[in-house]
Amino acid sequence: MTKRQKKLFIASIMFAAAFGFTPRASAMHIMEGYLPVGFCIAWGIISLPFLIKGFFSIQKKLQENRKNITILAMSGAFIFVISSLKIPSVTGSCSHMTGTGLGAILFGPGAVSILGLLVLIFQAVLLAHGGLTTLGANTFSMAIAGPFLSYGIYRFCRKCKVNRRAGVFLSAALGDLFTYCITSFQLAIAYPAEEGIMASAVKFLGVFAPTQLPLAIVEGCLTVVIMITLENYAQPELKNAGYLENEKM
Repeated sequence: MTKRQKKLFIASIMFAAAFGFTPRASAMHIMEGYLPVGFCIAWGIISLPFLIKGFFSIQKKLQENRKNITILAMSGAFIFVISSLKIPSVTGSCSHMTGTGLGAILFGPGAVSILGLLVLIFQAVLLAHGGLTTLGANTFSMAIAGPFLSYGIYRFCRKCKVNRRAGVFLSAALGDLFTYCITSFQLAIAYPAEEGIMASAVKFLGVFAPTQLPLAIVEGCLTVVIMITLENYAQPELKNAGYLENEKM
């Protein structure tokens, strides 16, 4: 990252810190119009530094090797398709797989923040899935929080020498579940129960759990299958992305 890029990234963090955590902000795809305006703005501001960092991350990956665009595009398409298969929820949100674990493993969470944002925009406009007013909140939960946890779990599993495919499964499944934990928290602070925000979050999680737990397991298995397929038919591309670097098949 150049000095200019670092300055822009630091400025975005300061902007988020100044305006993203105001009292108004404290006042899976969350549907259009479900969050108060203040919360919509706050989550958008909080997501901004991550998106800027993600843009630079993708730029760097493509500068290192233009062929990375093939796997990068595939990761974005996977997110779009898998997260479009939704199960309605009574919370004003919905349950669905996220698909972000695959991209986080291959390119890191920064790049996935941009892929997730693009997917969320297309889904809001073309499928009425999510919404433009709630874009910031949905971006933070699905395209930022989930991928960061997925990436962290995968790297931890590699350091602990856990079987690579087991690491992929845990990364994708737990990243999916974490997305819904964040979504529940977002809904809870917008609509706290009389007992408090945590009580409200627990209620939202309780509504999500029956559908999201099995979906997370399915997503973990599906991500492993895709990784096995890529290992068999796209080893050069995976090496370009750094996934198979210094590893024996």
